[in-house]
Amino acid sequence: MSETEDLADLIRADGAARGRTISRLGYFCAPFRPESGPYADRVIKVYRALPDRSALDRLAAAHDDYVAALHDAGVPLPETRFHLVDMGKATVPVIVQKALPDESLMRPLMQAATRDETLEMMQAAGEVIARFWLNTRQEQTRLGFHPSIRNFAIIDGGAVFFDTFPPLIHYSRDEMGRLLLQFSEKRLMRIVGPAVMKRVTAIQDEWYSPPETLVGLVGSACRLRPELTRVYLDWGRTFAREHMEPWADEAVAALDVPPRLPGYWTSMRRMLGLQGAPNV
Repeated sequence: MSETEDLADLIRADGAARGRTISRLGYFCAPFRPESGPYADRVIKVYRALPDRSALDRLAAAHDDYVAALHDAGVPLPETRFHLVDMGKATVPVIVQKALPDESLMRPLMQAATRDETLEMMQAAGEVIARFWLNTRQEQTRLGFHPSIRNFAIIDGGAVFFDTFPPLIHYSRDEMGRLLLQFSEKRLMRIVGPAVMKRVTAIQDEWYSPPETLVGLVGSACRLRPELTRVYLDWGRTFAREHMEPWADEAVAALDVPPRLPGYWTSMRRMLGLQGAPNV
């Protein structure tokens, strides 16, 4: 039996056979980790099918290119593979990723850690952000990065990034806006989304801006640990000046006050019933 056939059987299995859901914070899917079998050490992410095979082939190629771009930029990433899995009546995109220890996930660590420990984690994540943008400054294709706290793990003091969908490479702004709509797992979003297409498209803008990705990280930390807001703002301004000099002025200017999420994004999350604090 081929790997894609194994994955198809796993996807068809009932909840007990599939294993436990890792997170329900996501916009696109609810990743799960099988309790046993050949994928027991993997996280499985299953996305919506599209009727257009050429669009799926383009997505698969873009994902391969994006993983390669992340590696080339020096971003630590667990082993990640993309598959198009034939489910009979539909072909679904599936990501199979080496599982990270639950206790390494940055979001819960940030919630429980001491002030100094959280700053060490922020430094580790910030260094990955700075490395990505500095190493891709000469990139000709449109290339983005979504380094929110919930997309990092902390392993041996370093930050490991694990969010590769949608692949933020090659797609234009309008094309990425359509992807955000097409692959939302919430039917309500796919119904009402076209009426607010400009707002849906704008969700991605932070991911393509070096200073805004750093500001977004700081904003996530402030929302997780509001009692440490001033500490994180000070850290962010210092980090920008020392590690992201080409974009420091813009980042520092945005960190005079705690960064806030756009109202349309928080409103959409409430409407869609997404769990947890947004963008952290």
